[in-house]
Amino acid sequence: MRPRDQRRIVDLVWQQRMRLEALRAGFDGREGEQIDRAMWRMWEVEDSFQSDLRKWHRRPHVLASRVRDRLEELRRIGAFAQTQPTQLQLPVRYWRADLPDPVPSISIVTPSYGQGRYIERTIFSVIGQQYPRLEYVVQDGGSRDETLDVLRHHGPEITSWESTPDDGMGEALNTGFSRTSGDIMAYINTDDLLLPGSLAYVARYFAAHPEVDVIYGDRVLIDSHGRKIGMWVLPRHHDDALILRNFVPQETLFWRRRIWDAVGGRFDTTFKFAVEWDLMLRFREQGAKFAHVPRLLGAFRVHSAQKTQRQEALGDQESNRLRRRLHGRHVSTEEADTRVTSYRRRHVRAHFRQRLLDRLALAHREVRMVPPNAWVRTPQGQAREAVTTSKPTRQSKAASER
Repeated sequence: MRPRDQRRIVDLVWQQRMRLEALRAGFDGREGEQIDRAMWRMWEVEDSFQSDLRKWHRRPHVLASRVRDRLEELRRIGAFAQTQPTQLQLPVRYWRADLPDPVPSISIVTPSYGQGRYIERTIFSVIGQQYPRLEYVVQDGGSRDETLDVLRHHGPEITSWESTPDDGMGEALNTGFSRTSGDIMAYINTDDLLLPGSLAYVARYFAAHPEVDVIYGDRVLIDSHGRKIGMWVLPRHHDDALILRNFVPQETLFWRRRIWDAVGGRFDTTFKFAVEWDLMLRFREQGAKFAHVPRLLGAFRVHSAQKTQRQEALGDQESNRLRRRLHGRHVSTEEADTRVTSYRRRHVRAHFRQRLLDRLALAHREVRMVPPNAWVRTPQGQAREAVTTSKPTRQSKAASER
């Protein structure tokens, strides 16, 4: 008999025995003795099955299966709220900015629309890295909030910015990248952040690995106040996962211009949600070499107004469209999840390794998210410049002098 059937019988016998025990108080004499004997026999059956189940659970293959199930429960990729909010801190090595020689140029575009609450933090996370050969373009879709005030205020620090209506993120990215010429390319949304030292790290990696076309790293999850609420730490890149689910953290994705030109140098504007997954799949079709780098490169902000939360149904629809294009048939999300089980398990090991390394790092430093010359709004709604009372760091001083 299968263990599952044994457990079902144990549950049924236990339920009947509890019912008889409840009835026992109302019977005396012969009827009470008969109920006692029935309860005793039921207990013997229950105990016998329980004994067999205990032996079965001690078998090696069963123990291994239970461990695998437990690891599956511990997976973090796909989960947007994992822990209680804490101050975002990183090991001090993240602030090291050793650059390769020669220094490659990097082009970053931020597509923007109606995220004035967060865009200043995104801008500061990019220009605050002090990368010497950076092209940074902000392409706004005609926002009517404080976005334009922020862009005017930080205009001298941005390579170029424009605010004009568009047909979505794909068109905004195409317009923005048409004004760039960097060797390395990336984009970051207006509610996400680059983590300290990311651009220098990416430049060093591409310089050391000329055969690699596309890289991506790990992400920190932050809430609307910038507090850490989790991490996505990924295992080594595997094509089998890429063609089934998009686990690549978009804000950590960088690619070479040569592979961008090879796929036509444009995002597919028919996609409103899965634009970066479509781009990566087209990179793959052109023979691009991918690599995952074991480093936290970006922070993904989780809040109720973000597109990831509001357009989940559209995301599923576009993901199904991409899987059908790749596999020639409908591949459901459930089937895709089943087929990437081994990838998720490797992610759990990578996640715990990252946590261990972070704990071994003796010195940590708080990630600063607000520039010293931040643009804010007063309670009366009038725009003004905020004067920080905290002591500026050497990095922020350099940013304000540029």
